[in-house]
Amino acid sequence: MSDYSQQVALLELQLNNDSNRCLPAQLATKALIKEICLSPKPGLVDMNNSGAHRDMDFQTFIQSISAICVWFERFYQYGKTSALHDNNLFLAGIRPIGIECEQAMFKATNQVNTHKGGIFAFGLLLGAIGKLEQLNLPINIQSICNEVSSICQGIVQSELKQNNLTNSVGEKLFKRHNLTGARGEAESGYATVRNISLPIFQQMQKNSYDEETCLLQAMLHLLAFNQDTNVVSRGGLDGLAFVQEQAKNLIKQGGIINPKVRENLYQLDSELIKRNLSPGGSADLIAITWFLSQYNG
Repeated sequence: MSDYSQQVALLELQLNNDSNRCLPAQLATKALIKEICLSPKPGLVDMNNSGAHRDMDFQTFIQSISAICVWFERFYQYGKTSALHDNNLFLAGIRPIGIECEQAMFKATNQVNTHKGGIFAFGLLLGAIGKLEQLNLPINIQSICNEVSSICQGIVQSELKQNNLTNSVGEKLFKRHNLTGARGEAESGYATVRNISLPIFQQMQKNSYDEETCLLQAMLHLLAFNQDTNVVSRGGLDGLAFVQEQAKNLIKQGGIINPKVRENLYQLDSELIKRNLSPGGSADLIAITWFLSQYNG
């Protein structure tokens, strides 16, 4: 058993042992565990190092997952109880749960943002699944993503295009570079995952590669093609171009199934650390890729 598999199994026993928690909530917790254990992830916290981060490490993420996973059931149950609400009302109602979940994260991590993007994504995904289940509608990759997209219709217009006073990082990047970030991904029904990382992950699975290899290959494609606002916020468009170019070069060499590429991932990790670049948006999409793969068919 690889270090990845051993660590995932250990953490699942530690963090995901509440049998009363619904299956979608359990799968969301597993997705976050698998993402943090996946190594090496250039510029990101993993089992090897803290990437380009000085305020967090592997253990910070474990504490964060432990704090937020207990809220996943709430997102799912909200989806069930609010299934008949229109999309605007549904989104407005799920936000307070997300804020409480964020507060639990910040308390557990001493005010470090480890999973804000993950909370946003999995809150929506779990709420959508609860809604679909309550309405006795099919639950699969397409229906889940379509439901998230419907819930989030207009979110880019209302929260990024308008001149909001908060001027968050996401709003600044939209105004400066027209990048829509996590909101755009949600409104698109996670198009980057559906069109890029998930097909790669599933193809690798069909070719009988182990889960770690499948996820690393999917990660390479996310680094190559995702318009990662975390990278842009740290290194501008030049930083994003560098990450994408490096990842595309590794894919051209055959990707992770080429032993030299795996070695080169460690070199890319060192380079991103040196440049202070962290593809945190892609990290969230890795977790979403694995989560949605569980709903194939």
